[in-house]
Amino acid sequence: MNKNIIISFIFLLIVANNVYSQKEEIKKTDKKDIVYVLDIKEQIGPAIWRKTKQAFSEANKIHAKCILLHMNTYGGLVDAADSLRTAILNSPIPVYVFIDNNAASAGALIAIACDSIYMRSGANIGAATVVNQKGEAVPDKYQSYMRSTMRSTAEAHGKQTIIKGKDTTYVWYRDPKIAEAMVDPRKKIVGIIDSGEVLTFTTSEAIKYNYCEGKAETIEEVIEIIGIKNYEIKKYNPSSLEKIIGILVNPYLQSVLIMILVGGIYFELQTPGVGFPLAASVIAAVIYFAPLYLEGVAEYWEIALFVLGLILLAIEIFAISGFGIAGVSGIILMVAGLAFSMVGKIDFSFSNGVAFSLEPLFKSIVIVVISMFTSVLASIFFGKEILSSHAFSFVSLNKSQTINDGYLGVKTIDKEIIGKEGIAITILRPSGKIEIDDEIYDAKAVVSYIERGTKVKVVDYKSGQLYVVIL
Repeated sequence: MNKNIIISFIFLLIVANNVYSQKEEIKKTDKKDIVYVLDIKEQIGPAIWRKTKQAFSEANKIHAKCILLHMNTYGGLVDAADSLRTAILNSPIPVYVFIDNNAASAGALIAIACDSIYMRSGANIGAATVVNQKGEAVPDKYQSYMRSTMRSTAEAHGKQTIIKGKDTTYVWYRDPKIAEAMVDPRKKIVGIIDSGEVLTFTTSEAIKYNYCEGKAETIEEVIEIIGIKNYEIKKYNPSSLEKIIGILVNPYLQSVLIMILVGGIYFELQTPGVGFPLAASVIAAVIYFAPLYLEGVAEYWEIALFVLGLILLAIEIFAISGFGIAGVSGIILMVAGLAFSMVGKIDFSFSNGVAFSLEPLFKSIVIVVISMFTSVLASIFFGKEILSSHAFSFVSLNKSQTINDGYLGVKTIDKEIIGKEGIAITILRPSGKIEIDDEIYDAKAVVSYIERGTKVKVVDYKSGQLYVVIL
């Protein structure tokens, strides 16, 4: 009896184990592989590099089966493209690329780094010559580096062994000479390209010469060719912060921020104490530099240039008589800091020519100077109206102050003082103190600046304020 019970118990355990195993197999079958898709449909630069880092990190966290780059780009910055290709080559997850029309210049370098390349009909890959902002080829020093980078990227995919009878040959999966010919028009490859032309492949040509694993028209077709059957597509979606940064780096908004920054400094110098104008200027500076720094465009030294310029300008205004080297240097450094922050990474190697075009730097300087000049003019002409408006009623001085409210009247200056001469005993920027007939008065310069010790003449008196000019 006991023997039958034991046999029955063992049988039930075997049946239960089989049922459990079948359920686990069903679960494994139902589990979908994640295909992580990242769009590269913009100029290659710091922004796309930052997105790529975030995308690769997320793909690793969710254990994606593969990463698929959906590419359509005419290229961009070499340093950003090099960072992308390094991340692809070092990725523990297979990285494939679907070229949806264009993989030119820096895009070609990124595509070649991927484990497999798929192209739609009518697509192109190649034309990786390094050019400046005008589309002109830069000196050979930089072409040489790009040629080497393209070759090493192709070589990173290794060789395949071909055995025919007793003969063994090794053939590159991606021919490095072809990659080099995409940069150097002097490179000649028999049967592929003649000297004098930069190599660009169509889809069929890329397939023929092993620079494309297959033709596809959609992402789904690519996934089918790869061999993933049960899958789920996960797309990279930029965060709210990424979207905000994208808005803040707009050149038009940057111009407005510069105007607020400079206008705030100007108004702060015209009013006593520390208040709203300075706060607005600081906030504008933070909003200007923060997104550029996060995007990798602005660097520490560029922000430091601006801060140093601001310090020199403050020293000139509050500590040094006159307006000289410190003030001029401060303005120059502020302009340089704002301008350099707009144009991204700069290589100061000048042998055999410059490493970058001066055109974008010149454009950024023009934007900064015009914005600052416009801000100062607007502050001068509309400052009084702005401060006296209802929006700035908290700084308005137009309110009545009566005895019933606790205010006391004091003797005002006799208007006969108009026309008298005196001497400035402090610097007038534009406000300061003057001495007339051994009496000290608060005065304001009609011009923006009067040096200490200068002879002055009172030309107006209104609202309890003397106005003077230089004799």
